Amino acid sequence: MNHPSSLSETQEQRLGVTPSSPGLASSEPQASYVKLAMRNMVRKGGKSLQHFFLTTVGLLTVLVGLAYLTH
Repeated sequence: MNHPSSLSETQEQRLGVTPSSPGLASSEPQASYVKLAMRNMVRKGGKSLQHFFLTTVGLLTVLVGLAYLTH
């Protein structure tokens, strides 16, 4: 079973991340998950915005529907 935050080899290659061994010091610091997520969002900006707006509309629909049903 894979850990949810682990990246596959192809994902690491696309993002420019190399797996680091815990015993070896790296010459450059490993990129944080936030930084990788931001880079990915910039690269796929249109898709990220589309998902954000769909999620917002869906959440508002659920909240308005629950408010109507419980009124």
